Amino acid sequence: MDAKLKYKAKKIKMVFFDIDDTLRVKDTGYMPDSIWQVFQQLKAKGILTGIASGRARYGVPPEVQALHADYCVKLNGAYAKDDQKKIIFQAPIPAEVVVRYKEWANAVGIAYGMAGRHKAVLSERNQIISDAIDNVYANLAVDPDFNEKHDVYQMWTFEDKGDALQLPQDLAKHLRLVRWHDHSSDVVLKDTSKALGVSKVVDYLGLKPENILVFGDERNDLELFDYAGISVAMGVSHPQLKEKADFVTKKVEEDGIKYALEELGLIEKTLDFPQLDVTTVDGPLAVIKTNHGDLTVKLFPDQAPKTVANFLGLAKEGYYDGIIFHRIIPDFMIQGGDPTGTGMGGQSLYGEAFEDEFSDELYNIRGALSMANAGPNTNGSQFFIVQNAKVPYAQKELERGGWPAPIAAVYAEKGGTPHLDRRHTVFGQLVDEASYRVLDAIAAVETGAQDKPLEDVTIQTIEVKD
Repeated sequence: MDAKLKYKAKKIKMVFFDIDDTLRVKDTGYMPDSIWQVFQQLKAKGILTGIASGRARYGVPPEVQALHADYCVKLNGAYAKDDQKKIIFQAPIPAEVVVRYKEWANAVGIAYGMAGRHKAVLSERNQIISDAIDNVYANLAVDPDFNEKHDVYQMWTFEDKGDALQLPQDLAKHLRLVRWHDHSSDVVLKDTSKALGVSKVVDYLGLKPENILVFGDERNDLELFDYAGISVAMGVSHPQLKEKADFVTKKVEEDGIKYALEELGLIEKTLDFPQLDVTTVDGPLAVIKTNHGDLTVKLFPDQAPKTVANFLGLAKEGYYDGIIFHRIIPDFMIQGGDPTGTGMGGQSLYGEAFEDEFSDELYNIRGALSMANAGPNTNGSQFFIVQNAKVPYAQKELERGGWPAPIAAVYAEKGGTPHLDRRHTVFGQLVDEASYRVLDAIAAVETGAQDKPLEDVTIQTIEVKD
């Protein structure tokens, strides 16, 4: 992520979320557990939360209502209130404009809908209407005269004309169409948008647009993206919105909101440390068969995909067969993977050196499988396994140095080489006690010049179990 954008994120005091295909998947209703975590973490940091949606409150799914956002902007900006139901802003469509819109819709032969504060209705019911509206508002009644007794804040078209549908000139002075479905457009006041509703909340709170971050996915978010200090488009967003966004994140199902907020530094990253319990981690196993016994390693393609692919590819080609561990230093590590046996050779699967893949979730604890290198981004075929069983630092010292508490505890209890973190790519971990016994036995062999064993310690082959 752009460093300038991360700097702008330091000014954020409030985050507004769209609902459909942002907080939840519109077609299935799926909302990931990470959304609850996000709201809790933002509130814990004193960052306000808001909903900015085309829906009215009666169309907001229960799981979204249960988030208790501090403020809600509904009906594409025509209505705004706080979590205590205090109205901040409202802008119903003038009654005479609603009447004229109905006249026009009837004249051109399109169905329509009307949304008030507490209820929405349809002019009729047909399949096109059901396909469009039922995922948002289920079981709406037919009541074409609704406007005679209720204020109307938003209307809809229901048709198959798409963007070719245009309002007549007299209506276009007051209203605009915002396409949100193949068979429907929102019909809103010309100057009303999510941006207007959000701006009323922002003014009410004494904030500025630069203090606002917004998430969205559709064209009714365009004005909001222009208004806010930072705008984030979901992975499934309309192309126009992606083009306007400061950052395009992942889809709802991929925890896109959590990912974006972590990248911006607005919430703490939720880290997994797969090395701490390799039995629960999905991933390939590699059995490094040596003349001293087997070293079984779990690999971590999620954190180091290119490095794991390199190691697996070379192993399957038989590249490592017959290669020695050319450098062994007890209470440190064992190193191999160079076909020349000198520590000066070896080639990656890609034919050239490739970049480091440092992860906040992987560390050079005892038993870690890491890439040897000659400096930044010089990875080839050589690797080492950390053997050191004791570090000269207490857990608290490591935590003060920036290591996560669970990793600091493992370093303090079981050893490792913390000084190699973010210098060498970790991409695997020994999985069982038998492998650690083989590791210690290899580390104990007699060595000579340049820490090379006097008797070869040889990799017979590496078997891969995907």
